[in-house]
Amino acid sequence: MKSLLLLGVLAACGLSSIVSKPTTSAIAMTETTAAATVYDFTVKSIDGKDVKLSQYKGKKLLIVNTASECGYTPQYKELEELYKKHGDKVTVLGFPANNFGGQEPGTNEQISSFCEKNYGVTFPLFSKISVKGDDTAPLYKFLSDKAKNGAVSDAPSWNFCKYLVDEQGHVVGFYPSKVKPMSEELVAAILK
Repeated sequence: MKSLLLLGVLAACGLSSIVSKPTTSAIAMTETTAAATVYDFTVKSIDGKDVKLSQYKGKKLLIVNTASECGYTPQYKELEELYKKHGDKVTVLGFPANNFGGQEPGTNEQISSFCEKNYGVTFPLFSKISVKGDDTAPLYKFLSDKAKNGAVSDAPSWNFCKYLVDEQGHVVGFYPSKVKPMSEELVAAILK
């Protein structure tokens, strides 16, 4: 009875809209709990074919923005080592990007050849994308926005930043460039 009386008073004062509109925090909570997964994305392989990331269901993913002319470029070797040693637990996905000082100037073909020739890369590489700025690829918009991925709000600050994704496609961690692929910290998170 008191609730009805209160609604009547609010309506008489022109405040009935307060009762019927959801709050901003309720909307934000819904968006966070309804966050998508990386499995919702389709990307282009280094040779231009569509790849649905849902094909990696059931394995952890380590998503890395890479570059061929960077001080961190030798991490390709450790990424390959990680992929070979722990490939039953994790798949490394390399996304070449030229966002940091022009350190990935090559074409997709040149990048692929460089990685194979210099580091024996066999893990999946994808077409060159942008990982920051106005032209950021949709996958990286998702990875760097906690409201979308539910876990981290870190955008790549340089080449070889790493996102760890669990077996259900949820982002679970971000590792900056300085964290080496075979570091105890990262390997422990993958094997957990």
